[in-house]
Amino acid sequence: MDVTVNGAARQVVPAPDATAVELLRDTMGLTGAKLVCGSGACGACTVLVDGVPRVSCLTPAVALENRSVTTVEGLHGKHPVQRAFAAHDALQCGYCTPGFVVAASEFVDRWRSEHGDTAPPRPEITAALAGNLCRCGAYPGIYAAVAAACTGAHDAQDAAAAPRVPPARVEAEEKITGAARYTTDHRPEGMLEGVIVRSRHPHARVRSVTGAGTLVDLLPADRTVRYVGQPVAALAAPTLAEALAAARQVEVEYEVLPAVVDVRHAEEPGSPLAYPSRADRRTAPTSVEGILIPARWRGNLRGPLNLSRRARVAVHRIEEARADRRGGRHLVEGTFTTAPQTHTPLEPHACLASWDSAGELHLWVSTQAVGAVAEQAAERFGLKPGQVHVTAPHVGGGFGAKLRMTGETVAAAELAAAHAAPVRVVLSRAEELTDGGHRPGTRAEIAVLVDERGDLAALTLDVHADGGTSIGSGVAAQARFLYGRAPRRLRDYDIVTNRPPAAPFRGPGGPPLAWALEQAVDEAAHRRGEDPLVLRRRWDGNAKRRALYDVAARLPLWTRRPTSPGTGRFRRGVGVAAANWVYFLDPGTRVELAVEQGLVVARSATQDIGQGSRSVMAEVVAAELGLPRELVRVDIGRSTAVHGPTSSAGRTTASVAPAARDAAVRLRAALTARAGRAAATAPLHALLAGADGLRVIGRRPRDRRGHVTPVAVDHLAVGRGFTGAVQVTEVEVDTLLGRTRVTRAWSGIAAGRIHAPVLARSQCEGGIVQGIGYALHEERITDPLTGVVLTDDLDDYRIPGIGDVPEIDVHFHEEGFEHVDGGGVGLAEVCTLPVAASIGNAVHAATGWRPYHLPIRPDRLLEGLNP
Repeated sequence: MDVTVNGAARQVVPAPDATAVELLRDTMGLTGAKLVCGSGACGACTVLVDGVPRVSCLTPAVALENRSVTTVEGLHGKHPVQRAFAAHDALQCGYCTPGFVVAASEFVDRWRSEHGDTAPPRPEITAALAGNLCRCGAYPGIYAAVAAACTGAHDAQDAAAAPRVPPARVEAEEKITGAARYTTDHRPEGMLEGVIVRSRHPHARVRSVTGAGTLVDLLPADRTVRYVGQPVAALAAPTLAEALAAARQVEVEYEVLPAVVDVRHAEEPGSPLAYPSRADRRTAPTSVEGILIPARWRGNLRGPLNLSRRARVAVHRIEEARADRRGGRHLVEGTFTTAPQTHTPLEPHACLASWDSAGELHLWVSTQAVGAVAEQAAERFGLKPGQVHVTAPHVGGGFGAKLRMTGETVAAAELAAAHAAPVRVVLSRAEELTDGGHRPGTRAEIAVLVDERGDLAALTLDVHADGGTSIGSGVAAQARFLYGRAPRRLRDYDIVTNRPPAAPFRGPGGPPLAWALEQAVDEAAHRRGEDPLVLRRRWDGNAKRRALYDVAARLPLWTRRPTSPGTGRFRRGVGVAAANWVYFLDPGTRVELAVEQGLVVARSATQDIGQGSRSVMAEVVAAELGLPRELVRVDIGRSTAVHGPTSSAGRTTASVAPAARDAAVRLRAALTARAGRAAATAPLHALLAGADGLRVIGRRPRDRRGHVTPVAVDHLAVGRGFTGAVQVTEVEVDTLLGRTRVTRAWSGIAAGRIHAPVLARSQCEGGIVQGIGYALHEERITDPLTGVVLTDDLDDYRIPGIGDVPEIDVHFHEEGFEHVDGGGVGLAEVCTLPVAASIGNAVHAATGWRPYHLPIRPDRLLEGLNP
């Protein structure tokens, strides 16, 4: 058929059932449009068909006959909206960016033709981009970019009159043009498509697996599956359609075993055991980063993990208050629950594997840990560490779901060996939402006792986590580090079921802790008739958070808030919540600097999943050497480089920035020594000429006050000091329809010096957006009879869209980490922790009804207001 693509006439013969996105990506090699949902829910595959935005995942390829198609590549980086996206950092991981750019380009052109060079109202932009989703939450930058492009602020200008200012994100150009290549974009010659055959039963022993062609086994040693969707085997074929057809013909013989798929029944006497023996329990996956603290098991209950302080005193005081009829004013008790929250990064788990003639393994992986995956793959396949090469230059989000070698990587490597050909395995959206990881659901029983003086007298907190087959949740334990040293009993439990395992999710344990603790603290303040900010400041001894309370207390958003519940249909309320997070680092981080063709090239075995580590390294090196950033190139996402940190727990910037600075100091010294007397008068960039091949390796210096942990465990160490956050949020509650809308949000962040302010602000805005999703929309639902995940597409599992995003103001308190080289640590975790709790407190302030269960669905709100 004939079709015009990006201005060029093409003749193609699409497969009978091919979609437009498959034609563009697989046949024409135009990988800017991304296949994410396959249902038209996310907009990542948006292209223009005869000038009109279309989702190409729902458009049949044959419908393009005699049509004109424009993809992001066809904009050539010259459209004003592309320049605006780069200038306003309207992106993070970049996986959704091409779809946004294409949709926004059409809106900007249409708006300007109808209204001239004027900024459109916010609702106009919302309506135009309502069909596009960004899991990173880069919506504030997108709003700003589109508005600016509409005014003509980013039209092409004379370079001499207006010198180009490089964007804050060094890889922005690649992402706004669709040139950034992710694992899912690679399609080498002779590649096969692999698919995974998954269990249909929540608990069974696999007797046999048969099918046509080559099958590789993905079962554990005991050949037992423990949840619906667990990998059983994998196969490959020349096309995905052929592989899926072959997978449907695979026959698996199961010995079905008793299963427990409803967390409400898991603790009942006689309930089936997810892990019947001690040996079985040792195979349980974890939902925690770092080491797993041992705990005892009783049936399907693991725990308690106890990190209490003077627990007996706390229990005694609370029991006395319960017995005292007058204690009600001083004792706050409640049970707070949270639903599981699914990571669902827009780039799914994916791996492209191949073996070379020397028997070495090459893996393109969508991962947060190139180094860890290389180590785990070497162990899994009996190779030396240097024989595994993991590559991930661009990663389409992770949020904690991609910290380890997972099933798709094992399947791709095994299939590549079996077929002696490259094999790519990419999870479908249904697979991603089922087996790609999620934050455990929780049930928290809390009691907070306030003494006559208004001080915290005791705290008890029991948290039962619902992480499917996984263990290791630590929610209550984190309450040890907030609100002084009052006696407290803190106990964590895992309730294990035959459902897919949870995984660490951005600030593991922090959001559900804040949901319970910060609402209980808020209730204590209301019962005392005290300003919730004032009470928190009085209880909280952390100097960094106290500084944030002082700023928040002066905000018009806070000082002008309604001080009693409203009346009428629409009611406004403002809530506050606080949180802290551990300062994590990887003390073994290295950064290599090499002079190559007049450029300084920085390398480390770390990766950029959207948090900006590539840009931080470039800025630090350029600043230390006094070079323009154009003379610094960052090459990361390769396991063969010197050791770098995993992108998790807020450790990346705190690790790579000091190591990059140390490397720059060493390179300056080496260049100066090489130049001799000429170094006294020559600028440093001139010393790069003739220095090709010069290499130095920088190390992360030890903090001046040392670390809390003397050695790193799994490359993770704890530094001294906590980061802090104070969140103030305004909501509007529709008491007729039960809808809650966040209208304004202020976030105060204390994480020391900010290395890249624009990117840091974007990270915090994204964390707030994910917190809004946790509070109001996101709920992973599993069938209580079969164990099947029901929310397995982006229509049923709702993540925030651009219309859900309020005006956001972020304030950085940059003091408190002077003992750290560079003065700053990570902030990607702490920014999201208090958001849901602040929304819960705002709903209470607006209506007088306190929400105990997340998400705050309309039916729950209406039931609470009308019991």
